[in-house]
Amino acid sequence: MSARFRGRLGLQQRVLPGYRVPFFDMLATACDAGLSVFAGDSRTSEGIAAGRLQIAEQARARNIHVLTGPLYLCIQRGLPEWLEAWDPAVLIVEANPRYLATASAVRWMHERGRPVIGWGLGAPPPRGVLSDLWQSFRGRTLRQFDALIAYSQRGLTEYAAAGFPASKIFVATNAAVARPVADPPSRRRATSEGPHILFVGRLQRRKRVDFLLRACAEMPPPGPRLTIVGDGPERKALEGLARQVFPSAEFAGTRHGEELRPYFQRADLFVLPGTGGLAVQEAMANALPVIVAKGDGTQDDLVRGENGWQVPPDNYAALAAAMKTAISDTPRLRRMGQESRRIVSEEINVEKMVESFIRAIRSVA
Repeated sequence: MSARFRGRLGLQQRVLPGYRVPFFDMLATACDAGLSVFAGDSRTSEGIAAGRLQIAEQARARNIHVLTGPLYLCIQRGLPEWLEAWDPAVLIVEANPRYLATASAVRWMHERGRPVIGWGLGAPPPRGVLSDLWQSFRGRTLRQFDALIAYSQRGLTEYAAAGFPASKIFVATNAAVARPVADPPSRRRATSEGPHILFVGRLQRRKRVDFLLRACAEMPPPGPRLTIVGDGPERKALEGLARQVFPSAEFAGTRHGEELRPYFQRADLFVLPGTGGLAVQEAMANALPVIVAKGDGTQDDLVRGENGWQVPPDNYAALAAAMKTAISDTPRLRRMGQESRRIVSEEINVEKMVESFIRAIRSVA
């Protein structure tokens, strides 16, 4: 990696999910004096699989979760002690006003003449009766930072609209997979067989796997095969729904790493009908066209007309229509899958994300 940071980097996260480990470890290799990640435990209800770093240092926060839903706040104990011990030259923190210890970390760094970078999804216009108060609170949070890193181009636009100087905003497109090196799968199937549709993710209501089951039942003959990889609180209900509307659906349970490879290799189309989920990038690395629900902006950069479809969230009719269009033309699916592979190979991958972080760090260091 050509771009490097010579100093010691500190990075704060509320939690350390497993899918972030490859990125943090690769970022650590670009920091000559090392990287330490300060993070705590999630709430049990979130079902976040925690990761373990191999190259970066891992410091444990004591998270105190206050309230739930739109009033959720988090206090991270141990942050001052970690800063004293690690003594970073640059600090990156989540640009989230709900994390109440962030302001003290920024003060600690600025008192020593050291920069702080905020990292986040963006700043969508707030709604509701407290929108003015929230916008003011968020504005004060953003003004603390010396630069911002946004997950997407939409995030950059939102931060700039919130008043942060656009020249100090960097885009590190949210990536969960490294640049693929293995050859893409060779997909062949008999014309009498239906297309193989794949879902990978946590089985919770917002993923709208119920929509996917019902839509598969509506597809024209010979009908698709559907594999659902994952587990979660909705699994029992979804299995019951499948018995009623699409009995051939396969529930494969939780799979990780190499266990996932055969599922991606034998699929023809990847569908993520609800919000959230970075498995779409792994599907794209395996040369799959994708259908995803619109979300926080990361989908805008990943999914284009050349490699897939974006549908409005919670819109069953739009999902079913996109699926019918997708499976009606197998040669087109293959071309779109190749474009998915190109996007992940050349534009959106962990290596590119690290390069963007190093540019942001060097701009303030």
